[in-house]
Order: sequence, then C-alpha cells, then structure tokens
Amino acid sequence: MTKKFIFQSTPLSKLADHYDLLVIGSGGTGLTAALQAKELGANVAILEKMDKIGGNTTRASSGMNAAETDTQLQQGIIDSYQAFYQDTYRGGGQLNNQELLRYFTSHAALAIDWLAGKGIVLNDLTITGGMSLKRTHRPSSRAPIGGYLVTGLLKKLAENKIPLFTNVQVNRLLQAANGTVNGVTVMLPTGTNKKISASAVILATGGFGASHQLLQKFRPDLADYPTTNQPGATGDGISLAQAVGGGLIDMDQVQVHPTVQQETDHAYLIGEAVRGEGAILVAADGKRFVNELDTRKNVTNAINQLPTKSAYLIFDSRIRQHVKAVDFYDQIGLVKHGATLAQLAAEIKIAPKNLVATVTAWNQQVADQQDSDFGRTTGMERDVSVGPFLAIHIAPAVHYTMGGVRINHQAQVLKENGTPLLGLFAGGEVAGGLHGNNRLGGNSIAETVVFGRQAGQQACKYLKQLN
Repeated sequence: MTKKFIFQSTPLSKLADHYDLLVIGSGGTGLTAALQAKELGANVAILEKMDKIGGNTTRASSGMNAAETDTQLQQGIIDSYQAFYQDTYRGGGQLNNQELLRYFTSHAALAIDWLAGKGIVLNDLTITGGMSLKRTHRPSSRAPIGGYLVTGLLKKLAENKIPLFTNVQVNRLLQAANGTVNGVTVMLPTGTNKKISASAVILATGGFGASHQLLQKFRPDLADYPTTNQPGATGDGISLAQAVGGGLIDMDQVQVHPTVQQETDHAYLIGEAVRGEGAILVAADGKRFVNELDTRKNVTNAINQLPTKSAYLIFDSRIRQHVKAVDFYDQIGLVKHGATLAQLAAEIKIAPKNLVATVTAWNQQVADQQDSDFGRTTGMERDVSVGPFLAIHIAPAVHYTMGGVRINHQAQVLKENGTPLLGLFAGGEVAGGLHGNNRLGGNSIAETVVFGRQAGQQACKYLKQLN
C-alpha cells in the first residue's frame, strides 16, 4: 500500500534573515515560482499567512487549459495558440491585456510539459465554457485538478528542500533608497515583527474574492454575495504592491461563478467539467434556459433572470463517471438522486412531466448534434439517459477577481506610469489584466503555472543582473 504523502511546513525557528528570493503565497503560482527559481539556483523561501497550504488552488476542480499539446494530438484534436487566444479574448470581452494574453496562450503547452517532467501528468481532456475545443487538461484519474497539482508541487518542494513557512503574515514590502524592493517585514504567530531582506520578492497572494472591504470598495453590488474563495483571499498582495508604488488594473472586474451550491455552511463550487461532460441546467419549471457552456458571465446572467435566481444541474451516472469531483459533492450531501427522472424530479420538487420532456428533447439534440434551442455546440458527447439520475442545486457566487496588480509579460510589477518596480514580481490572481471582464474555466490554473514559472525565471534573471 502506498504511503500517503503529507507535507510538513518548515519550523519558524529556521526562518532566516535573508534569502535571494521571497515568494509570498503558497497556491499554485507561489509553489511553481519557488520551484522554478530553486531549479535556477536561487536561495528561495515561501511565506504563507494561513495555517493551510495551497490557497484557492486547492479548490480548483476542472483542469488546466493549453493548446497544441501532445495530449490533444493523441486524441485527434488539432488546436492552435491563435484559437486559444481568440477564445480567451472573446470570452474576456476583448478587454484582455493582449501582451499578457499572447504570452499566456503561447506558453501553456510548455507549462504542461514542465509539470509532466515533475510527475504531474495531465493527459486527459475535458472542455469548459467559452472554449471551442477540448483543451482543459486534467489527470487521467479525472481527479480535481487543484489538489492533484498542489500535492505534486509540494512533493517536489520537499525533494528540493525549499522552506515553506505558514502562519507568517507579510505586512510590508521594504525598499532601498532608490525604490527597489529589497525585503519584507512579517508578523510571526507570537505577535512579534521580523525583518527579512531579499534581493527580489514575488507576490503570489491570490485575489480579493473573500474581502468584503475590497468588494465594497470596487464592486459594492457584489459585497454581500456568498464566495467560493478560501478565507485568506483578501487582496493582501494588492495592498502590499500599492504601498510601494505598484499600479492596479481592472479592479471592478469581478467574476461571479454560475454553479455554486450554497445550502451548506460553505459555498461549494460545482466545477464546469460537470457541464463539459454533458450536464444540463434546468429552472424550477424543469426547462432549460441557457447554453450551459456559454461564458460564466452569460450563464450567471441567465440564472439571475430566473424568478428563483437559482437552477439545477441535471446529469446521469455515465456523466458522473467522467467527473470524479462528483464523488466528493455526493459525499458531503450536495447531490440528489433518483432511480428514474420522474423520481429525481419529485426529489427536487420539479414537475416530473416537464423534466422528462426536457431531458428527452435534449437527448435527441445530442443524437442530432444540434441544440436548436440555445445553440450549444460543446459538451455533447453523451446524453442524459443512464440511471440513476442526479441533480445539484446551484446559484451564482463571487468566484474570481480579474483585476489586481499591474504587470507586464515578464511578471514585473509596474508602477502607475507603466515602468517596472524593480525587485518586485507577481503572477496568478493577484495580477490583473489577463482575463478582461470574464475568466474562462481552466485558465486560472494555467495562469498559475505559466506566470508562476515566468515570475521565477525573471526574478532569477534579475538576481543575476545584480551580481
């Protein structure tokens, strides 16, 4: 029996006074950046304010988008960086920073290969809303991407002896007389402050989807929405960067995810892969009302126009087999069951006649490969016909903040005037501009690895220039 891997954070007694590079945040971006920098010879440490490691990355379920990969070709999918670019640009309302987007879409396949070289293999495909082709990569086990990625990266961190300190709150970035960032001050669990010098700092602190204060400031209409974010997603990196002259971008662009189960103590995001593998959405009347794989923004708007402002995901046992996350949703009581569609309808208090008619019509559309009602063209590989049948009640919730610290494609934090703030780099959700006004599913995990690697590489290049 294989022993379960358990990562132990580094004892605070080993927190040094100086490192070449400090990475703030232990989500996908931070772990990737630290590992990449260590491979390039940097003396690096990760600082995490929470007691748990992994940030919002651990909650990701669908996969990692990339184009022109070997996995796609093995499945007969001929993709291109340009098609990936166009889907993301269109999905972001054509408000995406094109410099960041070009780098992102042309480096995601390299990121897939980099992960594979570390035993983090993503060789299965699904599709998410707004994508024209299957380019959402996930493990062959179809396990949720977040936990799989974080566990794999932590294994490599342990092998490379990269220190990761938890319960350490960075409260200030330090600057030299010329404005160059050269360290941090941190609050330790004892309540004491400690100064740590560093030749460069990477912000990998995530977004502000769990900050009522910042949502109230930039999107007051969403301040009281439930959130899918872990409690640490409070925009710390944004405040740290601002305090040393970093610019911000797109702070009013906040994504509401359409499919979130909210009837428990915690709001659970129901990953887009459920729809990508064939699920449909029905309203309280048992009827479809939207192309389920339209952009998150459009699906959210359609749900919010319903009288109940909520809907049901409807799928079957065969679809369940293609999305392992459903096992977790079921385990914690989010999934309703029915041996037949009529029984499922009764369980969720929908008119059985309507639900049966809706699913029957949908199954015919899948057979014909033509959704004459809402124009859906993806996620139609299998119908909803193999009992038992399942349903999850969902409604929109705050999910992702597209705005954040202004960076260039080299992951350098920029001042308001567009010039680099030397010594400071950023990537992942803390950085704004890449996604425009709407992030497509599968792009956030790709962003963490693409820009985590870039931040690590460019920070090391900067370190070499100092010597």
